[in-house]
Amino acid sequence: MTSQKIKETVLFICKHNSARSQMAEGILKSLYPDSYDVYSAGSNPSTLNPYAVKVMSKMSVDTSMNKSKSLNEFKGVEFDYVVTVCGGKGESCPFFPGGKKYIHQPFDDPAVFNGNDDEIIAVFRRVRDEIIEWITETF
Repeated sequence: MTSQKIKETVLFICKHNSARSQMAEGILKSLYPDSYDVYSAGSNPSTLNPYAVKVMSKMSVDTSMNKSKSLNEFKGVEFDYVVTVCGGKGESCPFFPGGKKYIHQPFDDPAVFNGNDDEIIAVFRRVRDEIIEWITETF
């Protein structure tokens, strides 16, 4: 009889659930699919940022079918980890009351950057790579 490992649950949150939390969800799922059940949500969900989808696809992670989700969708659910990834200049993070452990790791919001396509993609790629580095060091 083999023992099946129980996956830990992780919820990444930010305000809009359009870029950082979506990228973090996709990255953790792709790096450790057998160890974690991963979700993301926001306090004021909007739409999935197309630049986030693009930079994730460059690392063979398809997030194109993801939807921005509200924290309310997870009301009453307990997670092993609740991770806030917002908190840039003047930005406040939402709180979710269902975590066993809380981690706050702020990343710049690439969605607020203005520039041409190449410049915007470069910012999204930088934030994506920072998230990858942090996840591999933390999880």
